[in-house]
Amino acid sequence: MNSVRPRAHLFVDPRAHFLLIFISSKMRRVFIAFFIGVFLSSGAIAAQYRAALVANMDNGRVLIKENSDQLNYPASLTKIMTLYLAFDALEHGRLHLDDYLIVSNSAAAASPVKLGIAAGSKISVEDAIKAVAVLSANDVARVLAENLKGGKEGNFADMMTRVANEIGLTNTNFENSSGLPNDDHLSTARDIALLSMAVYKHFPQYWKYFGIRTWTYNGKTYTNGNRLLASYPGCDGMKTGFTNKSRYSLVATAKRDGAHLIVVVLGAENKDVRASAATQLLNRGFAMLESGAAPIVKNSPTVSAVKPQTMSAAYSAAAASVAPTYNVVSARTAPTVTSGNAGVQFGAFSSHNAAATQVANVKNKLGVNTTIEPTANGMYRVRANGLSDAAAADIRTHASAMGIDCYIFH
Repeated sequence: MNSVRPRAHLFVDPRAHFLLIFISSKMRRVFIAFFIGVFLSSGAIAAQYRAALVANMDNGRVLIKENSDQLNYPASLTKIMTLYLAFDALEHGRLHLDDYLIVSNSAAAASPVKLGIAAGSKISVEDAIKAVAVLSANDVARVLAENLKGGKEGNFADMMTRVANEIGLTNTNFENSSGLPNDDHLSTARDIALLSMAVYKHFPQYWKYFGIRTWTYNGKTYTNGNRLLASYPGCDGMKTGFTNKSRYSLVATAKRDGAHLIVVVLGAENKDVRASAATQLLNRGFAMLESGAAPIVKNSPTVSAVKPQTMSAAYSAAAASVAPTYNVVSARTAPTVTSGNAGVQFGAFSSHNAAATQVANVKNKLGVNTTIEPTANGMYRVRANGLSDAAAADIRTHASAMGIDCYIFH
């Protein structure tokens, strides 16, 4: 995909142009000054940004759009998809909030913004979610990616793009889990809005994480970069983003008088512009709802109530329908297993037969004994329990080499 070099635009209320047609050039300067003063003082002029969209969270109806299908760099808005997939793993039993994830050397080396967790240390799934949602920590986003997709962030990015397409994002491509610069890592205001609404609709039980204003970890308190959480009445989420190429971006949601709106602002010139533009656009959106004004655009994006095929469902279907061929691992190459409080999960399946197939797969490929554990939501987890941290990491390394998805828990 070609790289994008989007430019900032100054959006001016069209009513000013209508009046300027009928006045002299001398008076025009007076009216320009007058309208600029009026619109700036009333907050009616949008500041500099590249694209924007306002929509109704409940029905997907678009109220305002400005360059909403223009390709842009999403920066850390990418992490909305990273968290979408984490929430999916939670719902299907592949992760639990109190599980612990091991930090790899690659994750620890991720560029700022970061939590600064050391290689070999561990972080709970819930703290990882908060670190990504509040701090926008790139190192923790990579921890989630590696643990959800066999230790390889690139594989996770492929999964992100595939699920994005299944949700209905038509102009989005992900190259990493955090939104770090990459010319092929692209999205649009429309797609970001649609993804955000999908999180809200598919995983309402986890929506609260996007509304956390402050979070304390290891004695240090972090503040959410979304200023509207504190400044805009009814704001309940969601996520900020920034890179040098993307500039300042924001998704924010707010409730008022029974309505729930979302605004996406991409490519603002600075943090102040980002916050003020989102505030003004939300105000315009709520005013349109109150007055009954017709939407500025049609062809609203919609989020299906049916979730796309999840990884666990895809895994289960494949395991149940395909007789696998195994490569037996010799004792010399098999991972070393020693006792401890760590474990490795090799998936959660919708049927006992599919889980049993995976048990045989892991045994034949890795030489590791696993058990099937039923869950409260009707899934069957395949797990190796009672491992040391080193043994669990060794198993994950071997599993990744053999093409077996797994993650470490405690």
